Parts: sequence; structure tokens; C-alpha cells
Amino acid sequence: MLIEYKIAESDEFSKKLTHRDYIKLSNKIKNFVYPQLKENPFYGKNIKKLKGKYNDIYRYRIGNFRLFYTVDNDKIIVIIIDIRKRKDSYKSK
Repeated sequence: MLIEYKIAESDEFSKKLTHRDYIKLSNKIKNFVYPQLKENPFYGKNIKKLKGKYNDIYRYRIGNFRLFYTVDNDKIIVIIIDIRKRKDSYKSK
């Protein structure tokens, strides 16, 4: 039996999607990215696990943007943490 992960969005991520820089990505995320993450959040051509102190976080590449998420295997859920432009993605806030 194939397990399908559920998707949960952080408040910060949901708020960002309404910003003009990210609004165009909203449909792509909901219709293309989420189905891939529901099927397999660990492997894909645009998925990479981060290293170092962020080793429990994954990133999904969407053009010049990076979607960051973590996976809770016990609850079978993908938690979308944040989305950022590539140039700002790996800088500390």
C-alpha cells in the first residue's frame, strides 16, 4: 500500500504566498510541487536534504526560489516551513 503524506503550511509560509514576489508560484506549488511531496518527500530531481545544523530540513528547487520543509514520519506529514528567493535562501535572518 502506498502511503500519501499530508501537507501542512507554517503561518510564515502562508503569509509569504500572498506577497507579490511569490503569488505566481502559488498555483505551481499547489498543483505540481505538493503532489510530488505527498508521494515521496525524500527523493526527486529538485529535492535535496540540507547538511550541518539543518540536516532535518529539505529544500525543493523551484526556478530561482527554494521551498524549505521538514518531514514527520510518525504523523506522515510534510511541514512547509518557508520559501525564499535563491539569493536569500541560505543567509541567516
